[in-house]
Amino acid sequence: MAGVFNRISSIFQAKTNKALNKIEDPRETLDLSYEKQLEQLTKVRKSVADVATSRKRIELQAAELQKQADKLQGQAKAALEQGNEDLAREALVRRTAIASQLSDLEVQHTQVAEQEQKLIETSQVLQTRVEQFRTQKETIKATYTAAEAQTKIGEAVSGISDSMGDAGQAMIRAQDKIADMQARAGAMDELISSGALTDLSQPVDDIQAQLDKVGTASAVDNELAALKAQVSGGAPAAEITDHSSAPASEEGAS
Repeated sequence: MAGVFNRISSIFQAKTNKALNKIEDPRETLDLSYEKQLEQLTKVRKSVADVATSRKRIELQAAELQKQADKLQGQAKAALEQGNEDLAREALVRRTAIASQLSDLEVQHTQVAEQEQKLIETSQVLQTRVEQFRTQKETIKATYTAAEAQTKIGEAVSGISDSMGDAGQAMIRAQDKIADMQARAGAMDELISSGALTDLSQPVDDIQAQLDKVGTASAVDNELAALKAQVSGGAPAAEITDHSSAPASEEGAS
């Protein structure tokens, strides 16, 4: 059962990552990373300022204690000059206590100064890295923008190519259709001319068609007879024309 849940979890993560990758803009991600690095750099610089402030406080405190120690030293000397040894001793005791405090402050000052120096070095290294990242970020963003524009241009050109291809196919289909219609029209004309089909736009009377057919046959017979007479040495060519036309006139009259 655990295996099934693991597979479901893996599938869900895969689909989620795919969806996130699809909507993620690398430029925005780079800008966000740069902002986070700037925040880290700001925190380090603030730490440097805080440590420097602590060091300065120690220095001011040490300077104040040193003034007190110098004052007590003077007071002890003055007391001895007046013959008051006990007072001089008291001043020197206090001065010794201040000296111990100054020693402790010196140790603290050394530690804080070292910490400050390390933070300064860290800040400088981090600042260098942030600057390098910013340069790389801008370069990557420019490259990505150019690639994105090139992709869009390619997609636009591809769309134009597809449209031109569709137009070309439509033209080919139109030409094929025109050729089919022209072939069909020619075939219909041939069928109508041969009499296999009737031209409904010019209706023909069946009786008249038969009369025309008989008249044509008679004219042919008369012309054939005239030619036979000419061949046998009879009538001249002019008479042949008359004979060929006369029967047709008589037939028309009858």
